[in-house]
Amino acid sequence: MKRSLLHAAVLIGALATSFLVPAAGAAEAATASGEPAAVARPPETDWAHVQTRSISAGGVDFAYRELGKQHGGTPVVLLNHLAAVLDNWDPRIVDGIAAQRHVVVFDNRGIGASSGAPADSIEQMADDAITFIQAMGFQQVDLFGFSMGGMISQEIVLKEPRLVRKMILAGTGPAGGEGISAVAGVSNYDLLRALFTLQDPKQFLFFTRTANGIDAGKAFLARLKERAVGRDKDITPSAYVAQLRALSAWGQKKPADLSVVRQAVFIVNGDDDRMVPTANSYDLARRLPNSTLTIYPDAGHGGVFQFHALFVPAALQFLAR
Repeated sequence: MKRSLLHAAVLIGALATSFLVPAAGAAEAATASGEPAAVARPPETDWAHVQTRSISAGGVDFAYRELGKQHGGTPVVLLNHLAAVLDNWDPRIVDGIAAQRHVVVFDNRGIGASSGAPADSIEQMADDAITFIQAMGFQQVDLFGFSMGGMISQEIVLKEPRLVRKMILAGTGPAGGEGISAVAGVSNYDLLRALFTLQDPKQFLFFTRTANGIDAGKAFLARLKERAVGRDKDITPSAYVAQLRALSAWGQKKPADLSVVRQAVFIVNGDDDRMVPTANSYDLARRLPNSTLTIYPDAGHGGVFQFHALFVPAALQFLAR
């Protein structure tokens, strides 16, 4: 039965790829969405133009992008969600944080343009992320993990507590958390819905089906197309399946003792997250002793994207404290 589900996931992932390829005329799409087009900036100063670089460590060539290095201070390392590559990060969030902080975003092993076989456990993803961070020469970092990236962040801070100064955990949950082992079913169901309605799966997975949620989803998807040149490689079906295995195992794992995490943590989510149920954010806030929690109204898994204008200043304030 499990093998059949994995084969189905491969097929769905392959079919969905055609709906994840960015369309031509990104600037026009952004304007038509009702959100102002991004302000033109010189090359290398924003997410739409920064060069993708590579660093080799642990037998892997890690693809990454870096902004705001001139600010100095503790780098903010972004850890991504299920099936995501570099170009799945919202430009408003990356550029907003990079306006004041040193930001580094990377593809983990076997994802996007990074080499190697993709990891099939959250623990291995954390080990690979640590390898990347250490290869970059960072003595200490702030972690911003969204969804699966938030789970990886938790493993990193438990494995290497001295490496982490602060954490932002968005749309995520703890090991063994409510509904996490069911992410595959939710994701594949919405992939099918997207195929049949000719929409991007993230419109269903990340946003509510209210008028506000639908509009926010359209604006977000338009922003993801702003980078027209030098885009990342799509995730492969096999990498997607490996990540689903990792999430299933994480959802069935014995909960970790998060009381040992002394770092300050900013937890954020929408009030109607159907991928990683919002109850998990409340659970994290109860279990992490030095945490604060923000829940956005009429928002789903992608609450930070829907409310980027509120989230970015709050994140910068948290990181500056």
